[in-house]
Amino acid sequence: MTCPSLVRYRPAAAEFLGDVSHARHLRAMVRLVAARLRRDDAVAQFGRFVLVGSSSTVVYGVLFIALGGFGYLPAHLIATVTSTVLANEMHRQLTFRAEDRVTWVNAQLEAGSVALIGLLATSAALGWLNSSAGSAPVLLQITLVVAVTAAIGLMRFVALRWIFRPTAVPTAR
Repeated sequence: MTCPSLVRYRPAAAEFLGDVSHARHLRAMVRLVAARLRRDDAVAQFGRFVLVGSSSTVVYGVLFIALGGFGYLPAHLIATVTSTVLANEMHRQLTFRAEDRVTWVNAQLEAGSVALIGLLATSAALGWLNSSAGSAPVLLQITLVVAVTAAIGLMRFVALRWIFRPTAVPTAR
């Protein structure tokens, strides 16, 4: 054989995916995680809560950057309100599957009251950062907001899972 490299040639898809068995294992793992997240226990709800929170944080970051020309505080307020309303609705429908038990308004009021604590905490943290560091880079500002939001998010999960959980209607016997 004059060109041994042709014997070891793999098509582009195989090079990208590596060994096909790895791709098969990855698909199986994704299916297992997805099946786990479909359950309705606290662990599955927390997993969905983190996914919803992560996606709404991305929305926050995009809006914060897009609105940065108005200053950090207006950008922060608008991005927070928008991403919070979106997250509250996603939590109502996806995380806690409560669309038949909790109205949109109640979800916004209940989760929004806890989110208000987060808004105050992140606004204070941003104010402190910008007053002590002068003009802080946008990435540092977003990182600070994400860190504070993660801590507040844990409080939100506990509040939505156990405090604001609708009580069962007693049945007549």
